[in-house]
Amino acid sequence: MATVTQMKCACESCLCIVSLSDAIEKDSKHYCSEACAEGHPNGHGDCGHSGCTC
Repeated sequence: MATVTQMKCACESCLCIVSLSDAIEKDSKHYCSEACAEGHPNGHGDCGHSGCTC
């Protein structure tokens, strides 16, 4: 049985893969940043990871 340690950020338009140990968990979903977890209150493109325009 495999243990999942990484998954795609739960933000739909985000391209980031996040380690579950480092993820921000909100409503049982895992996000790469506070911006994604909060639904991008300041607009998209602010997750802080280069190359990602979520």
